[in-house]
Amino acid sequence: MTDVIKIANCSGFYGDKLAAAKEMVEGGPIDVLTGDYLAELTMAILYGQKMKRNTGYVATFLKQVKQVLQPCMEKNIKIVSNAGGLNPSAMADAVKEIAKELGLDVKVAYIDGDDLAPRMQELQAEGENFSNMDTGVNLADSKNTLLTANAYLGAWGIKEALDQGADVVICPRVTDAAVVIGPAAWKFNWQRSDYDALAGALAAGHIIECGQQATGGNYSFFQEVPSFDSPGYPIAEIEANGNFTITKHPGTSGLVSVGTVKSQLLYEISDPAYLNPDVIGHFDSLRIEQAGDDRVYVTGCKGSCPPPSHKVCINTLGGFRNGFEVLIAGLDIEAKVKILTDAFFNNIGGKEQFDDVSIELIRSEKENPQTNEEAFARLRIIAKSRNKDLVGRLFSAKMIEIALGNIPGLGVMNPIGNGESFLAYWPSLVDSQYITERVHINDQVIDVTPTNQLKLEPVNHQVETATVAPAPTDKLVSIPFGRLFGTRSGDKGGCANVGVWATSDAAYGFLHEFLTVDRLKTLMPDTAEFEVVRYELANIHSLNFFIKGILGEGVASSVRMDPQAKSMGEYLRAKNIDVPASLVEHLN
Repeated sequence: MTDVIKIANCSGFYGDKLAAAKEMVEGGPIDVLTGDYLAELTMAILYGQKMKRNTGYVATFLKQVKQVLQPCMEKNIKIVSNAGGLNPSAMADAVKEIAKELGLDVKVAYIDGDDLAPRMQELQAEGENFSNMDTGVNLADSKNTLLTANAYLGAWGIKEALDQGADVVICPRVTDAAVVIGPAAWKFNWQRSDYDALAGALAAGHIIECGQQATGGNYSFFQEVPSFDSPGYPIAEIEANGNFTITKHPGTSGLVSVGTVKSQLLYEISDPAYLNPDVIGHFDSLRIEQAGDDRVYVTGCKGSCPPPSHKVCINTLGGFRNGFEVLIAGLDIEAKVKILTDAFFNNIGGKEQFDDVSIELIRSEKENPQTNEEAFARLRIIAKSRNKDLVGRLFSAKMIEIALGNIPGLGVMNPIGNGESFLAYWPSLVDSQYITERVHINDQVIDVTPTNQLKLEPVNHQVETATVAPAPTDKLVSIPFGRLFGTRSGDKGGCANVGVWATSDAAYGFLHEFLTVDRLKTLMPDTAEFEVVRYELANIHSLNFFIKGILGEGVASSVRMDPQAKSMGEYLRAKNIDVPASLVEHLN
């Protein structure tokens, strides 16, 4: 098939490379320029901006629009972005002003219907509990203060806007893949029940949504990447049946390979039946193959009808927190930590007065240290409370008070804090009957009903169990896990995922047998207390581990040093394991 739509993504997060939009428009032929700017934390950031400056959208996107709007109009490139955030109508007005300044006739559409915050009491009265997907607690039983509540809209509002002739489509909180599914559905006039094609576009959208992570960024086998000097951004060339090729503009650095695409497919997922308000994409059914230099072909992703509910991104004010980090040096580290922590909490009135206390000892000291720094361990203490006074300046000042009358070698690293507020992410679901996407274009408003409310014939794909090659049985040798296997990890609200892939049938046979949930917890002891679910994607020689609750109430409130779980995969790769010698012969 030669008839494709080329969809290029110029942004993977709020803060991505400003010049990327211009580079994508000028670097080669594309049909659609997209950008993904929204994460759960971003919605909370935009809330603060809306309260202070009445914006609530991603202002940097407007700088990109000024750079590319004229060439996009000249080349008939559509722009579809979720940069509208919490205020898509204001963003659309701002884009119109830019078009006017440039003397361009641009048809701008925006979408809303995602904002549930004004309707929360009404919806709760209708029986919607907005229970937390991670903890099961109902929102009404939480002491947190509601800030935002936005349903993840789908792609059909985008398609409608493009059908109506929109040149620019400004989206609110849509799913990350919606900005890819919508243009593909418009190009090929897909119908609501074209689930396999939609599932392919969903997979394509998921792969390119994080920008350069699909072109060599955050890639375990980074030595394969020829250069990290300004890697290209990803392009999905989608066909009418939903199959697609991932590529990048010629002349850009980075890498598009089976490995880079596979690792991004595993990013921030749980069940390989990937839920979306337009379709369920079965990532354990697709196939990935190298089709040329920096060209990877993905085929056969099966789709099922969408679930009966929409996911809702709720952000709440969780309270206040304060903390500090101190250096503990030399011998008897654990004994010193006990003396110091006991004295500190006695000095401040006890742990029980706080809502939550985290005490973490980070062991980095070495035996027989060769430098002063090699004698250090670090102690982190963080406390949370809805009473700001409890975690105000006095909290950290009480540690300073005992600094000269406690353990030897104590070094305080942080300035005195004053108890900053923190946000708690609350992932939830709402019955789709309460959701209507509204497309605003040409002074008209067009309502778009979710697919699961159309009473279509249900389609539920059954994935066949794949055959797994037996693990080799020759003698064992010890190597780091990551010399043989790649990983990709990330956050999903208060949970984290670690995707692991093998590069051969034999290696996957070993991985499938070896890396059980219990083995993962042994290799990563800090996951032991959490529920972990293992998912299998034998079609791409992969396993995915979903670790529930390890990030607490999400990125903004997590007290882990890596609150987005970006490093967990590399942590696993650093562990030594025993593997059959035949699997590592090619590594020598």
